[in-house]
Amino acid sequence: MDKQTPLVDMRDIHISFGGIHAVDHVSIDLYPGEVVGLLGHNGAGKSTLIKILSGAYQADGGEIYINGEKAEIHNPRDARKFNIETIYQTLALADNLDAASNLFLGRELVTPIGTVDDDAMEAETRKIMAKLNPNFQKFSEPVSALSGGQRQSVAIARAVYFDAKILIMDEPTAALGPHETQMVSELIQQLKTQGIGIFLISHDIHDVMELCDRASVMKNGELVGTVDVKDVTDDDLLSMIILGKRPEGVNVQG
Repeated sequence: MDKQTPLVDMRDIHISFGGIHAVDHVSIDLYPGEVVGLLGHNGAGKSTLIKILSGAYQADGGEIYINGEKAEIHNPRDARKFNIETIYQTLALADNLDAASNLFLGRELVTPIGTVDDDAMEAETRKIMAKLNPNFQKFSEPVSALSGGQRQSVAIARAVYFDAKILIMDEPTAALGPHETQMVSELIQQLKTQGIGIFLISHDIHDVMELCDRASVMKNGELVGTVDVKDVTDDDLLSMIILGKRPEGVNVQG
């Protein structure tokens, strides 16, 4: 697949709830090995847009292309078929289970006689963690005992193990300290080198400036525009979010 074909191309997506345009004819795309930040106030439409990609919502109109092919995504199962995985802010981990049990939750490995193969699952978990987060050692503890960054790496490992090509991350550094945030940042860099494309939903401009290649800003359900992060300042992004104003002298897409 050449660099010119987006992993994801959402075109003219729109959805209304009770007459309110939650997403109003928005087009965004994402390339392999790229992180695109989605910024905007609560209610700007960024989460709704992404829930359409992840199959949680059905758009009223518009089209989604994955690797240049038109994709019908009616539910999260469809999204998974297109290797789209979502890591929600709540992380959706089973607190009382260890990392391996969480990694394979609902997709457990079994022995020839049909029992759950804990050893095989732990071995696979160690393998992927060695690549993603070599410092991770707490394999036998319930994930409730892990720090925020470690929990995040378990959730990311699960997505990657099951072959995510498109990763949706919702506020990945919310409630994390500086050290943990750094850890998530390193995980994201690692995923980029594997050609995974990431949509990163965030309220935090610094996060976006640090982690993203491009930023798409939404306001009142509409796309204000998409910019290359290296071309803009924090203030430019702020005025896009608050005023819906596109920065001057900068190439703005959309």
